[in-house]
Amino acid sequence: MPNEVEILLVEDNPSDVELTLHAFKRYNLTNRVHVVRDGAEALDFIFCSGEYAGRSFQNTPRVILLDLKLPLVDGLEVLRRIKADPRTRPIPVVVLTSSREERDIVESYKLGVNSYIVKPVDFEQFTESVRQLGLYWVLLNEPPRI
Repeated sequence: MPNEVEILLVEDNPSDVELTLHAFKRYNLTNRVHVVRDGAEALDFIFCSGEYAGRSFQNTPRVILLDLKLPLVDGLEVLRRIKADPRTRPIPVVVLTSSREERDIVESYKLGVNSYIVKPVDFEQFTESVRQLGLYWVLLNEPPRI
């Protein structure tokens, strides 16, 4: 499918978006990344509403990389809604955040997150983390077709 999105990146920090996209490009992992910059836009994209009302619900991402600290709707609420809906529950969600707060980690797993990764501060470590994420979730993992 030419318009298939393999990765939905939900990130409001422009530097982190740039670093993530650079890492994916550097390691030739995927060209099909869609970026949304707040929780409300993420929900519109995932549930094909608002500006994404014309998008096909059959074109779900292979993985969602989700920051927790987002404007409008926070990442935990986005995760809650994804995992509460039987249509979107099977989509793997990886929290990729700067938060090391135990309550965020515990709540993410209670809500059904597939993985929780704290963003490394160092550029090379961040790039390597994104490379490994892409290798596993896009190339190795076999998600169910929704």
